[in-house]
Amino acid sequence: MMKSAEVLTLQQVSKSFPATLRGGQPIQILEQVDLCLCQSTSIAITGRSGSGKSTLLQISAGLLSCDGGHVLFEGRQLSDLDDAKLSMLRCKRMGFIFQSSLLLDDFNALENVQIPAMIAGYSEKEAQKRALKLLQTVGLEDRLYHTSDQLSGGERQRVAIARALVNEPAVIFADEPTGSLDERNAQLVEDLLLDLVSKRKLSLMLITHNNAFASRCDIVYHLHNRNLEVDA
Repeated sequence: MMKSAEVLTLQQVSKSFPATLRGGQPIQILEQVDLCLCQSTSIAITGRSGSGKSTLLQISAGLLSCDGGHVLFEGRQLSDLDDAKLSMLRCKRMGFIFQSSLLLDDFNALENVQIPAMIAGYSEKEAQKRALKLLQTVGLEDRLYHTSDQLSGGERQRVAIARALVNEPAVIFADEPTGSLDERNAQLVEDLLLDLVSKRKLSLMLITHNNAFASRCDIVYHLHNRNLEVDA
């Protein structure tokens, strides 16, 4: 069987932050972390609050630099890219879903999904077509022209999922995507996200405190003592 191509590779990645007290030692968050995310594979990162899960995701997506080690995305080392190239890479090849939907308040659901496609270079007509199709896919065809404050928490997260998918990324980075939702909406968003990732053969890096959610991914890692352990 042919081995799946590596989409994201972390090699000996370390990260520390300055101490909050003057003269204190830097706080080591990650230490020589290795990780590989292959095509059409989902991984979950679990761990206690403050263990560095979100930091690991941000480094993986080029949102945060590491102190040591290498991050390669589709064979390109992220540290070799300038800000403009890195921003465009994130726009075209990565999708993001956070605990807060981070929708643009002054725009409706259709526009929120359409804008990233236009930034990526699609015409307004094509971007709108893509956005419309995805919002229909996530069951929001009757909420296209509602702004963020007119949508429920679950609906906002479904818009965020559509927005993350609009440019057909290679990887979805999801940081506690159900963390702010009630149990019913959390289950709906969880099912929708995993179903779309599977059907579209995407790779997924999921950060979650929810062990049941994590267990539905192909591989589950636990971040402990600044490094990753594979959950049995």
